[in-house]
Amino acid sequence: MKRAFEEAKLEDTKEDVEEEQLSKKPPLELNDALLDILLPEGYKIVPVPENYEPITIGANKMKETPKSNGFTMVVADPVVESIPIVPEDVPDIGALQFFKEADAEHFKALVGAKDIDSQDLKVLKLLLRIKNGVPTVRKQAMRQITEEARAIGAPTLFGQIIPLLKTASLDEKERHLLIKVLSRVLFQLQSLAAPFTHKILVVVQPLLVDADVIARKEGREVILSLSEAVGLKTMLSTLRSDIDHPDEFVRNTTAESLAIVGQALGIQRLLPFLAAAVRTQDSWHAKFTGLRTIHYLGRLVGCAVLPYLTGLVAVSVVGLNDGHPKIRSAACIALSTLAEASSPYGIEAFEIAMEPLWVGVRHYRGKALAGCLRALGALVPLMDPESSKFYTKRVLEVAIKQFPASEDEMRKVVLQVVRKCCASDGLELSQIRDALPDFFQNFWIRRIALEKRLAWLVVETTNDIASRVGTARVVEQIVERQALTDSAEKLQTMAFDAIKSIAQLDSLVDISERLEQRLVDALVTALAHRSTINRAFIKAFSEVFKALGPRARPYLGSSVTELLNQLNKPVPELRQQASLIIGNIANTIQIAGEETFLLQLSAVLYEQLGEEYPATLAAVLSGIKGIVSVVGLEHLQPPVSDLLPRLTPILRNPHEQVQENCIILVGRIADLGAEYANPREWIRICYELLELMKASRMSIRRVANDTFGYIAKGIGPQDVLATLLSNLRVQERQSRVNTAVALGIVANVCEPFTVLPVLLNEYRAPDQNVQHGVLKALAFMFEYIGPQANDYLHSVVSLIDHALTDKDQVHRQIAASAVKHIALDCQGMDHEDVMVHFLNELIPNIFETSPHLIDRVMEGMEGLRNALGPGIFLSYIWAGLFHPARKVRETYWILYNSTYIQSADAMVPYYPVDVPEMDVWI
Repeated sequence: MKRAFEEAKLEDTKEDVEEEQLSKKPPLELNDALLDILLPEGYKIVPVPENYEPITIGANKMKETPKSNGFTMVVADPVVESIPIVPEDVPDIGALQFFKEADAEHFKALVGAKDIDSQDLKVLKLLLRIKNGVPTVRKQAMRQITEEARAIGAPTLFGQIIPLLKTASLDEKERHLLIKVLSRVLFQLQSLAAPFTHKILVVVQPLLVDADVIARKEGREVILSLSEAVGLKTMLSTLRSDIDHPDEFVRNTTAESLAIVGQALGIQRLLPFLAAAVRTQDSWHAKFTGLRTIHYLGRLVGCAVLPYLTGLVAVSVVGLNDGHPKIRSAACIALSTLAEASSPYGIEAFEIAMEPLWVGVRHYRGKALAGCLRALGALVPLMDPESSKFYTKRVLEVAIKQFPASEDEMRKVVLQVVRKCCASDGLELSQIRDALPDFFQNFWIRRIALEKRLAWLVVETTNDIASRVGTARVVEQIVERQALTDSAEKLQTMAFDAIKSIAQLDSLVDISERLEQRLVDALVTALAHRSTINRAFIKAFSEVFKALGPRARPYLGSSVTELLNQLNKPVPELRQQASLIIGNIANTIQIAGEETFLLQLSAVLYEQLGEEYPATLAAVLSGIKGIVSVVGLEHLQPPVSDLLPRLTPILRNPHEQVQENCIILVGRIADLGAEYANPREWIRICYELLELMKASRMSIRRVANDTFGYIAKGIGPQDVLATLLSNLRVQERQSRVNTAVALGIVANVCEPFTVLPVLLNEYRAPDQNVQHGVLKALAFMFEYIGPQANDYLHSVVSLIDHALTDKDQVHRQIAASAVKHIALDCQGMDHEDVMVHFLNELIPNIFETSPHLIDRVMEGMEGLRNALGPGIFLSYIWAGLFHPARKVRETYWILYNSTYIQSADAMVPYYPVDVPEMDVWI
């Protein structure tokens, strides 16, 4: 048996060797002779067509096996195989956050590269570290590529950056990092980037029309830097070929790019080019681009167009008489933008445009009429009272006639014109009063409510009309049209937004009692029929009751009854809505003298504290907070002794809104009457608040710190201080920083003398985290107490002195921040001896290289300069301004420049004067 097994094993080994030898044989070459043998007669070689272009397929696609109709299709192997790349294959690349498949194709040259010092590979390596590296690796690579930009050269840098920016797989963060690299490289290379201007614009111009606001801003900044680097001539010669491009997208991006060039290099230098483009007879595309450039210029530079307004208007007016409708429309838009940018000045420059625009208003229809009407409407606020009265009346007549227009563009223009006329002093109120029914009939409809931008314009126009003709007429129209109770949710939201703004405008002072009753009934009816939560309704309901004040008393019974019904409904959104309304109108109920309603509502909300839906629970807490704020704790039902233990477990709820509202409610109770609860309960809450200091939301941490101050004020600082000081020993930095803030708040609320001795004693602990926390607490304490620092200055001098001379950079950094607040608090209080001592300890730190440390040191130096005056301060830096070492000079010149900016007049008596010249001058 054993022998048979060995023979079988030997045979298997021989077969493996034979297969290996066969695999090593060269493949059979497929030449013409072999094809003649394999193929029968009749086949011939067909020539390649002249217009044939081979299909280029990526290597990763060639490896896949496509399938069709269930049968596997055989695909030829690629000629060039893709090189698999992983981060470990690249030498000295550092830690990467991720590595996508698309990166393998672009960075494959780095795999196995021995000559990693060559410029191309070096740039590739830096770009990979910037794009995919962890923050520390990315910052180092960014600094290196910026500092060595000139040494590397423009061709190498742009040859790698621009193709990478064209990659379709870039996400927003990667694109942002590469744009930042491009901007910094441009700043370093300056005129060396001129040959690559067109390539840079090709990748940057699409950002100008991106949906992301940040991307648009980045695109403008890059073009701005490029313009300043290469100059006007290069930019114009590069963009010249695209101003008459047949694609409107290209023309628009070119126009915005030209506007950015004008912003960077001066409108006066760009104006002749724009005039030539608008007056050209070769193509209407160039005229359109020139006028769009003026439009973008007005939007970008704003009132900075005033010195060049006459020239820009003269160029734009040329387009008003053009035969092409798009040119006339672009000219009107350019004029309206210039008018809005130069408001309220510059009407003299537009005199040449008034007649063509007015002729257009009387003769044109459609889009041409909309353009002329928009331009005239923008000019009305610039006119003197007499002209404004004349044009407002006539422009408003035309706009009112266009109320029934069905085109959205015309509707937007009409609404904008009505808003401009309402803001004009020459408006005749009777004209707009008579047009009010037509306005509501044509604009307060469901179709308009469906379009967000148009609905917003209608609401804003309604508010502007209400400010001129009175709120009673507008509210009456909204109530009569039953927009508050309409079945269309969007139209209801429009009405709620309008009512909210009107209520905030003048507190509904001029509406009659009958209209007041109809308005409240409509709101209560809308509340009763609601099936979902609507933030606009909550604001409108609350603002109306706040505006009515004591007049709301007759309506509180029905309103409170409906709110109680909403609190008992099974839909959590409706309970949330009712709770938020209760919290908002609690003060109105108190003013109306109906405290019984508040106590009834507080009892029902107390029963809702077991709510399982977090958003609804947060609203319930907000409602209780509003009631507690106005009723107080003495008559609160249920009493604080029952309410506070129910709130303590809710602090552990992970929902952010629940945490924030619960902390605010606890802080309000501690502020109004901490004596109503057991001190042990407050200490228990303090420990819960320590956990909430780790929250990711800053508002939660802020209200937690404020609550510590309220609790310390109510029960005394001793127990609270013990709780906070124990938290300085934890590892989480965020928790320690918030603890230091809380200590500063407690010192401010309970007076510094209750906290300062404990902090000085705690600094003796050998734990570095504790010492850092104490220093931070001192910095926050002096920031909060202000001039009271005069009484506690000498008690902390030795501690600050120790921290400023410590070898740990963080000690010196926090101590410098504390010195800044101390110096600003004690300014003008005759403590120059202490300030000079701090200056002697702080000034050796000005040569530090840590960014955070040097920032705090410079802030401390500025604080000391304000406390000592520029005379003593300048005596420390005169010699350093002319030091032979450049880095030393740069640091001292930073100090001198900041002094010059803030105290230029006070520096004059302290300038050093050469003695012989002084004698001659005297």
